[in-house]
Amino acid sequence: MCPSPTVSEQAPPPRVQGEPVEVAPGVFVIADRRVPIVPNVGIVLGADAALVIDTGIGPRNGAYVLEQAKRLTEDRPLYLTLTHFHPEHGFGAQAFKGEATIVYNRAQRDELHRKGAGYVEMFRGLSPAVAAELEGVRLVDPDVVYTGEAEIDLGGRTALLREVGPAHTVGDQVVLVDGRTLFGGDLLETRMFPITPFFPPHDTDVDAGRWIDVLDDLLALDPEVVVPGHGEVGGAGIVKDVRGYLDHVRAETARLRASGVPVEEAAETIGADARARWDTWDHGEWIGLAVRVFYG
Repeated sequence: MCPSPTVSEQAPPPRVQGEPVEVAPGVFVIADRRVPIVPNVGIVLGADAALVIDTGIGPRNGAYVLEQAKRLTEDRPLYLTLTHFHPEHGFGAQAFKGEATIVYNRAQRDELHRKGAGYVEMFRGLSPAVAAELEGVRLVDPDVVYTGEAEIDLGGRTALLREVGPAHTVGDQVVLVDGRTLFGGDLLETRMFPITPFFPPHDTDVDAGRWIDVLDDLLALDPEVVVPGHGEVGGAGIVKDVRGYLDHVRAETARLRASGVPVEEAAETIGADARARWDTWDHGEWIGLAVRVFYG
């Protein structure tokens, strides 16, 4: 979940809260509780080390995630990685500097360098509560950079880091634990319309067509447990749902564009149809962004 144009003043503060819950052997998630600007945070526990996946937004959230990870790991060495560079997923990483080995893929690191400062300012404008979490934020570089894939042996448990962007972002990364538990970041949401982050001048690199291809690749992995960037943990049906939605928007956009329908009218038409088709999903206001991206 990237930012909507505004965040409601009534929304809860964007804080990671609660204890880690085991969703697969040795795989724990601190749930987002469907709070805007809060991600699902992963902690993967092996016999020799542990891996944290995403941090929440800002130093306070990062410190909370680090505290929970240390409580679980009992002084095992820590690794940290991010599904992508966006603030609610990675702008708490400063709490881990010197406490964990931080691992990004090269595209993710470079994207952070290009866009990080702009995203800090954009997110500060979302609401006072979001701005408060960004007080004192520092963007940190990784200790280890990889391209393609990186495998981390945690001791009896293996985490495979794989770069799959550009899609939602240029540096998208998924994490596959023991070949069966998939952390998908914001390539995946549960019962939420996924956002295609087209935010000029800060960001125009989303590739919605390739995003669909990435989801096909993720389905081929046949994961048993899927942890989306936001929303409830589930199975491969989460991947199918997001793919079906994006493919529908792509097809409808192509049809209306070929008929000469202006983009604003197409966004309204497709938005009404999608809300009716996926009537249990939140954040229908984001459908129009997907239409605009597919219009090109």
